[in-house]
Amino acid sequence: MNQPAHDFHPTILREYDVRGIVGDTLTEADAGALGAAFGTRVVAAGGTSVAVGYDGRASSPGLRDRLVAGLAACGLHVHDVGVGPTPMLSYAVKHLATDAGVMITGSHNPPDYNGFKMTLLGKPFFGADIPDLARIASTAGYATGNGKVDHHDIRAAYVDRLLEEIAGFAGTPNVVWDPGNGAGAEILTRLVAKLPGDHHVINGTIDGTFPNHHPDPTVAENLAQLQAEVARRSADLGIAFDGDADRIGVVDGRGRILWADQLMMLYAADVLLDRPGAPIISDVKSSQVLFDEVARLGGRPIMWNTGHSIIKAKMAEEQAPLAGEMSGHIFFADRYYGFDDALYAGVRLLRLLQRQGKSLAELRDAIPPAVNTPELRFPCDESRKFTVIDEIKDRLAAAGADVNAIDGVRVNAADGWWLIRASNTQDVLVARCEAADEAGLSRLKQQIAEQLTASGLTPPADLV
Repeated sequence: MNQPAHDFHPTILREYDVRGIVGDTLTEADAGALGAAFGTRVVAAGGTSVAVGYDGRASSPGLRDRLVAGLAACGLHVHDVGVGPTPMLSYAVKHLATDAGVMITGSHNPPDYNGFKMTLLGKPFFGADIPDLARIASTAGYATGNGKVDHHDIRAAYVDRLLEEIAGFAGTPNVVWDPGNGAGAEILTRLVAKLPGDHHVINGTIDGTFPNHHPDPTVAENLAQLQAEVARRSADLGIAFDGDADRIGVVDGRGRILWADQLMMLYAADVLLDRPGAPIISDVKSSQVLFDEVARLGGRPIMWNTGHSIIKAKMAEEQAPLAGEMSGHIFFADRYYGFDDALYAGVRLLRLLQRQGKSLAELRDAIPPAVNTPELRFPCDESRKFTVIDEIKDRLAAAGADVNAIDGVRVNAADGWWLIRASNTQDVLVARCEAADEAGLSRLKQQIAEQLTASGLTPPADLV
């Protein structure tokens, strides 16, 4: 087919991917143009093949059909691996040795959203690469050729690869799993059937309407069902995934949530046993306790920008065996491929607990205490959000504050630290702070509120 010139709705071109509301800002015509434009980039890079996967949303098959047609029209060999989680697509790129990959998924967004995550020559495709697709599409400057499409069922191979992590495992854990009716549900059911111990899956069918709860394990209310089931079954722990299973959420046997930076402390301790002195990366929103703990364990802590594509790139640059961010993306290059895979992170957690000979609740009790806020998000106009951060930087510089400005401003204060940054994907500002006690936390919240007020914004209720 001849793909015509095409203009994308500007809101769907994000920092890390392409994402929008189906039938409104994102259409099947967009998928065709995206396939042709991305395929053009693959061909220009010397590539000949691309793997494609898609999630369980109602819109995904139609988007897949148009995307695949656009890729094949560039002369590429398209390997369609079917419905499954994003990490299965990432595995397919390795397993099938393709030059690129495209995952059709709305991730943790509501059911009417969908989008595309891309990789090229083993690296994330993001940043300036995304608007370049719009440039190619707007002029119909597409590569042309006679490609072909093959279909592959790699589910068994992917599950077998996950099971390699549990080889020789002698434990009998009691675990509740919640894929949230997301794209990882069917793979998870296959996986736990082969895991030692007692495993219970809730919301274990793929349903793109997400009938039981929103598939975002970074929001406490979305873990309530998992907590209740852990309590009902007297389980050792519960593990949850987001809509495409590249982000993890965990609760211990007492129902307490372990946020991603707390999980990273456990994973870091495990990795550093085998790789002493290794660099461990986490994003700027993570607890200072994590970075201090990595240093105490003999690792080299690296604080970096938020964003799963940015973290992946930094991980490759530093040759780090482990990285993570507060959104629940955990990346293992230690014994794995370096991409974010919540299924692998879950199995890895079981192995870690056996190696430590302790329950997750016991390890949670040993984490150094800190008082902090969750990630606070509040609206700020797209045209204003980065300017506000620059204004705050200028005021803090004039005051001689101790500031880390790699991603927004993270201020080290006498009471702890506070952060405010602009989201790269939404018209919001993000804030977080941490202190040794509640009084210190209140003082830090006040400092953020004062900075927002000085820039003409009304501080959110969480800060007042």
